[in-house]
Amino acid sequence: MHVIIMQPCMRSMIKEAVPVFLRAMGLIFSGLSEKLQETFQKLKRKGKLGEKDVDLALREVRLALLEADVSYKVVKEFVASLKEQAVGEEVLKSLTPGQQVVKIVHDELVRLMGETQSKVAPPDSDHSVVPIMLVGLQGSGKTTTAAKLSAYLKKNGSRPMLAAGDVYRPAAIDQLKILGEDAGIPVFSLGKDDPVNIARQALKEADRQGYNYLLIDTAGRLHIDQELMGELERIKESISPLEVLLVVDAMTGQDAVNVAKTFHDRLGLTGIILTKLDGDTRGGAALSVRHVTGCPVKFAAFGEKLDAFEPFYPERMASRILGMGDVLSLIEKAQDVVDQEKSRELEKKLRSQALTLEDFMDQLQQVKKMGPLENILEMIPGMNTMCKNLKGLSLDDKQLDRVEAMLSSMTVQERQQPEIINSSRKRRIAMGSGTSVQDINRLLKQFEQMKKMFKQLSSMEKGKFRGKQKGFFPFR
Repeated sequence: MHVIIMQPCMRSMIKEAVPVFLRAMGLIFSGLSEKLQETFQKLKRKGKLGEKDVDLALREVRLALLEADVSYKVVKEFVASLKEQAVGEEVLKSLTPGQQVVKIVHDELVRLMGETQSKVAPPDSDHSVVPIMLVGLQGSGKTTTAAKLSAYLKKNGSRPMLAAGDVYRPAAIDQLKILGEDAGIPVFSLGKDDPVNIARQALKEADRQGYNYLLIDTAGRLHIDQELMGELERIKESISPLEVLLVVDAMTGQDAVNVAKTFHDRLGLTGIILTKLDGDTRGGAALSVRHVTGCPVKFAAFGEKLDAFEPFYPERMASRILGMGDVLSLIEKAQDVVDQEKSRELEKKLRSQALTLEDFMDQLQQVKKMGPLENILEMIPGMNTMCKNLKGLSLDDKQLDRVEAMLSSMTVQERQQPEIINSSRKRRIAMGSGTSVQDINRLLKQFEQMKKMFKQLSSMEKGKFRGKQKGFFPFR
């Protein structure tokens, strides 16, 4: 069990060392990502590429995409575009043809997923309130997503209001009210009234109270039917929403593509929100829906917590799929939860070798706030490779919970002075945390190893500085 905890304050120390020893959205593309990376590793090992090498690699890419449940039509066009670029003289005769092919695949993935991050429409002079309709099939997670989107808008300085427009599903209104209360967002409801009237009255109330976004949770069905689509069309006509966002369950695979196309044909979608990305899914929907509808994927949702929601960045997602990491998203997540004052104090302690288990516990708790560990680690370039190469490496949330339990069972003095933890104290800590004395020994040993690692990194940083003084760069 190894636990590595990173903070923004350490970036200057580990900027160049990170790729050597480290690789959330993670689960959705794990299978596709692994197969593509294996294919490109083979290409990179070849000094020269011929058209036959490219054909074999593209065959592997095609199979990986189809196994990930990407639409056949999308795969066919995607691979055709790749081949056209990959067999050009500029690639085949370059010094690093394998890397050139990876770049082409990366750029094509970005193009397939939308190229740039698409934001929700802002309020303007003609619309003091921006009406947003959330539509989709029953079970896609519309109600939870409505609350998550409202919390995201509030966090970014807007004043959103929710409207309970799903009057058919039992407890849907109560669920939205509970979620709204948790997020600190007001919920407009008229009970089991006509959904069209609810939307119209909600818009008037949002305008009257000075809210600038109205998010309407509409009804869904187990499958698309004329009654459902007719009701949604009437709601759209009555409030003229600036955004019609389709909530798509990423676990539905190819069905998600058909659903997206039908909703777009009838309602004119402006964007898509992918949900349940933390489930056991192959990810094809995320790569297909944008291509089929022409609508951008605007947000991605994972987990049940209100903050398990983030903008969808095509370029960052393409980098994750190809194992290049996503450092920008990692930094943004860290900035949201990190106490900057504690960060500065930690940096001083790391440099002076004064780190204690008390600091370690504090860092552990802050890392847990950033989301599932697997998603976080996937944002670090090279992490997959490291996990494969280091046998016995275990990195998951259950391990963090066990470590936190052991640390919580220690006294403040023990966390500040781990050297006083003798056999009797270890037995007491093990009993209090539901672990074994061996687990306590392992934790203490790994803590000492981590301190040594940071000592080495600090020495590297000093050595690099001295090298610059002499005019050369030993750690380039």
